[in-house]
Order: sequence, then C-alpha cells, then structure tokens
Amino acid sequence: MRSSGVTADGRFRVGIHRPWFRVANLRSDSYPAILGTTPDGTPVDNQKNFPQGDVTEPSADRIFEIPNPFPFKGVTYINSAWADKNAENPENIHLPKPREVSFLDKIKKQAGNRDKDGTEAKALLKALPRPLALALADTSTDPEELVLLAETTCTFILDNKKRPTGILFKKTGDGRLFPDIQDHTLYEILANNPHLPDDYKRVMVLMPGIQGNSEITGEWKGKKSHVFEYLRRNSYIPWGHFAANTAHDTVRYSIQDLSYENMTGMRHLFCQRIYVRLARELGIPVPGSLRILTEAELENLRINIMKALSQGQPLKFTGSLWGWNFGFGYAQSGYRLHASHQQIHQQYAMIPETVTEDNGDNFTSYACGDLVADFLHGYRRETGTDFFPNLIRAIRSNTRTDGREERESSLILFEDKNVILYVPKAQTSQWELQLMPLTPCGNILEADTSMRHSLDLGILTALRVLEKLGARMVTSIEYAKRFNEKETDQRLIYAFLPKIPESP
Repeated sequence: MRSSGVTADGRFRVGIHRPWFRVANLRSDSYPAILGTTPDGTPVDNQKNFPQGDVTEPSADRIFEIPNPFPFKGVTYINSAWADKNAENPENIHLPKPREVSFLDKIKKQAGNRDKDGTEAKALLKALPRPLALALADTSTDPEELVLLAETTCTFILDNKKRPTGILFKKTGDGRLFPDIQDHTLYEILANNPHLPDDYKRVMVLMPGIQGNSEITGEWKGKKSHVFEYLRRNSYIPWGHFAANTAHDTVRYSIQDLSYENMTGMRHLFCQRIYVRLARELGIPVPGSLRILTEAELENLRINIMKALSQGQPLKFTGSLWGWNFGFGYAQSGYRLHASHQQIHQQYAMIPETVTEDNGDNFTSYACGDLVADFLHGYRRETGTDFFPNLIRAIRSNTRTDGREERESSLILFEDKNVILYVPKAQTSQWELQLMPLTPCGNILEADTSMRHSLDLGILTALRVLEKLGARMVTSIEYAKRFNEKETDQRLIYAFLPKIPESP
C-alpha cells in the first residue's frame, strides 16, 4: 500500500526534492535565428537554445512532494520558488471580478447618430456567428443584450408590458408537446447567466415543468426559501436520482444570495429522501404522506433505521451519493466546462450493494467512499492506529512547509463542536477545501440533528469562502461510508474543488 501523508503519530509527511542533474546533449544540428530586437534595435537571438555540449543543472528549485492523506488521491508537488514568491503576498490569492461586457453598447457607440434607435446594432447582434454568440452569452453583463440573444433561441409569450410569461411549444408527430427551442446550447448558457433578467430565467428554466415532465416529489418552504425536489427517472445514475433545486420564486445564482435556510432546505430534502427509502426497504413505517417530515420526525426515523441495521437486517441499497456543481461554464469551441441546468441545486441518489453481470455474477457497485474504507483497513494494518484521529491531530499541529514560524500556519477555516472545515495539506485541485466531522460519523444516516446542522453550515461556509476569493465554478463531492460498513473510524468527507481559469 502507498503510504499516507499522515503518520501514525499525527503529523503530515512532506518530502523535499533538491534536484541536480546532467543531461546528455543528443542534438546534431543548430538552427540560429534572430527572434526580434529590443526597443533600441539590439538583436535578440536564440543562441542559448543550442548548447554545444551536455547540459548541467547544479541546483534547480526545491520541489516539495506532499503525499495526500488518502493515497488513492496521489501527491501534490509545489515549486518552492513559486510558493515563496506567493507567500510574500497571500492577499493576492484571489480571482478578479469579471469585467463588464456589452457588445451591443460598443456597436451603438460606433454607429453614433447613424443608428439612433439601435435597430442596426440589434440586427448585427442577432446575426453574430454562433461561436461569438456563445462566448457573448457566457460573458455579457448587459441584460438588454442577453434578452436579444435569448430571442434568437425561442419565441417568448409576452404580456401587455412586453415581459415574458412563457415560451412557444411545438407538437411532435405523436402528439407530445416540447418547448420550441432552436438552439439549446445558447438557450442554456443564457439561462445560466446571472445578468439575464429574472423573469426570463423563470420562464426558460425555473418554472416547474419547463425542463420536462420530471415529477416534483418533495418540497421545502421557509420564510425566504423554497426548494423543489425533482425525480430524474431515466438518469445517468442507475436507479434514478433526485435534484433539489431552488424554486422559481426563490431565484439564487450566487452563494452570497444563498441563505442558511436555503441550504438547510436542500439538505433536509436529501436526508429525508435517503431516510424514507431506507425505511421502506426495512419495513419501517414513515410518518405522514404528501408533506415534508418535520425535523423531529426525520430524527426519529433515522434512529429507528439505525436500530434495525444494528439487528442485522440486510439492505439492497447500502450507499448514498451526493454532489453539487455550482456555477456554469461553456466554451465557444463547444466544450462544456462545468455544471448543469441550474446554479443552485444538489443531486443525490442511492447506490446498491452489488450489480449483476450478463452471466448472472455479481460484483460490488462503485461508491467513492469505498476507496476511503479500503484505505482505512490498510492504514490500520500498517500503523496499528486509526487514521482519522491522526488526521485531526495533524491538522491541529500543522507547521508551515517553508519553516517560517512567524507566519500563519493554521489550516482551519471554521470549526464547531461537530465539524471542521480546513485546507487539505495535499490538494487535488487549487483552493480545495474539505469538511469533516470531529466524531465518528461516516454517512448521513449516522448524523444526528446537531451534526446535520453543522454539516449544512460547513458546506455553506466553504462555498462562501471560495466565492469570496472569486471562484465561480465549484464541484462538491461527498465521500460516505456504506450503511452496512463495520469500519467505525470512517468519517464523512466533503471535498470542495474549484475550477480555476488557466489551471488544469
């Protein structure tokens, strides 16, 4: 087994490479050229690119190699020169706000008096080549421009104030009705642009039914919160999945607009769905119907499920899946960069214990939390200790990799009696954050009411921190223990992985 980045005595491993080398020169010819000149006319050539003998590097930059606490996630390499430079000004670690963009405004200014009413400018905007229209739909901050682009994707039904109340539908040969959308990609990009007016967002993607016939199987209502749970029957996830979306009357396109109540609503629907499906499989009565379960009812149901499992009752579905793609990105080249149909949503499903081959044999179905479970068994064999207490000790006693004791060394961003939000020592993506229970809690079924509240707040805090830094696309993943896993040391891990521009 590959060694963990956390030792048995509760500290992080940090390796140091001090590279020096001699490279045999196997090139036969040289190709001298003048590359250009300096401002005073001095030629700039490429002579250094063609050494005559072997190349010697006596002392290259030190490279830190930091093994991830979970070996299956690899290692992080950090160039010391780069890190030292950035450590001098840590406040520079942020992304600038997107610039204001309005192609329409530039056209109008260019036309001047020749196009006073903007007719020519609007016609030119609607005639843009598709790659340019896609790029503008993604980056524009001009609501008027975005509406004009939206009008090229479908026909809007307008009221007497010229505001949209719906879109035109078409009937297929077998009599089914579908939204008459001419360019689905452009339509979706526009609907995900926060600067598109909210009434257009509602009729394009937020109104129940506009995205298809997916049944609404759950609902959360608060003072300033409203969340629908949609069933996705024919899902890319086996056995279907659920999506908890902020509703048409609660438009949320940024984390700063997302309240703790909003987060609580989405997470309550997640826990409710998992608990109800487990209860039905175990034959446990579910209180009420056609209504949301109260927090007390949810907790009582959880306790009854835990009792049944402690008595050895078998389960077909032994795992849960939860994830969230926040933000949206689409390249004019046609590459989808991130996310799905709605900015603020969470998806979840149940995972069966096994899946059957064509020949009738079974094998264990995949769940990312199983990788953690496998690692924990190996870690205990190798070290004779439990991993997670060691990880928590390492986080609390962290020292700086550069050895500068006078500077901040804490990895912890938020902590309460139940959870800890921290910067992982070996990140699998830039700015990664992780959230973890402080006590043995391996899945949402083992999380009592107090723990669920802490997890909700921790998730919201992580996304708020990343958005404050300028992150606009974040993938969140839950690594959970199987409901029937006997490894009591496994903890829930939530990983928050931002996508950073110009970064792999």
